[in-house]
Amino acid sequence: MPFPQAFLCACLFLCVLPVSAAEPPAPSEGDFTVPEFHFQSGEVLKDLRLHYTTYGKPVRDAAGQVTNAVLIMHGTGGSGQQFVQPKFAGVLFGPGGLLDAARYYIILPDDIGHGKSSKPSDGLRMKFPHYDYTDMVAAEHLLLTEGLKVDHLRLVMGTSMGCMHSWMWMETWPGFMDAGMPLACLTVEIAGRNRMWRKMAMDSITKDPGWDDGDYTRQPRGLTAALYILALIGSAPLEMQHDFPTAPQADAALDAWMKDRLPHYDADDLLYALDSSRDYDPSAKLGSIEAPVMWVNSADDMINPPELGIAEQEIKKVKRGRFVLLPITAETRGHGTHTLPAIWKGYLAELLAASGSEETTP
Repeated sequence: MPFPQAFLCACLFLCVLPVSAAEPPAPSEGDFTVPEFHFQSGEVLKDLRLHYTTYGKPVRDAAGQVTNAVLIMHGTGGSGQQFVQPKFAGVLFGPGGLLDAARYYIILPDDIGHGKSSKPSDGLRMKFPHYDYTDMVAAEHLLLTEGLKVDHLRLVMGTSMGCMHSWMWMETWPGFMDAGMPLACLTVEIAGRNRMWRKMAMDSITKDPGWDDGDYTRQPRGLTAALYILALIGSAPLEMQHDFPTAPQADAALDAWMKDRLPHYDADDLLYALDSSRDYDPSAKLGSIEAPVMWVNSADDMINPPELGIAEQEIKKVKRGRFVLLPITAETRGHGTHTLPAIWKGYLAELLAASGSEETTP
């Protein structure tokens, strides 16, 4: 076993402890520009802007190598800001947290096409390079190595799309990190229902006459349809039935959800983001991963449903890997459980303890 059993018992207990969020320090934000970025498609962007958020400061050993950097990557349509929220940063980055910003240098990038990084809605629309996951991971690597001068990671971690990027990081640069924690994904090609719902959302946009081949002057109605699909596939039935037990309550909740999110989405940006997963399939190279891996999914995740049995088979290819399936509880939130470390932080503690010394000091 790659992880001590005695410590596992302690971690299982930690997972159900009440959350005691500590206020983390204020994060910093910045931009790094990559000139003449070449995409897998052959397209080139003259200046690729990569936005990022950080907590803490890098620490280097006697050889000058960074020892305390943690890379955390967001999901499709999101940004690094999803980890600045109290439910995440307050649990992990504050004083005494597992990723206390006084000890760790935490890096939260906005991927290509997301957040404040370069994206189609900046003006190029459908002329924006058609990026894929390989492009996004290459850009993340450039941000760290050339922009932030980080040559090693204590931990690579990600949620949903960021989960998939974590696997790609561990395969592409196997000696770059001490540990990996992918949250809420699978390690096979995006196919089956996972591909179908993405195509449904993309088709909802492109088949709307109001999309006008991406040159719309107002958001097409197809964007609303696409967000409906995202709302459904990412939801947790137990939570929604409990919180909205009547039809009027459910209708009101959906209306509020859409009213809150619709102004923050752009049809072309979402179209590109959903399509970018087309090149993902790390299954063949899982055996090349050197770092210990703690892979965590949730049993109520409709995007990565446990009945497929994929994770249990795929983890056997990872030399120092372990797969954890979180049971459905009143606290889990379907696919969104990935951004609730109060539920899975015990497994993070186990991974950190099993993968190296924690003597890092600022």
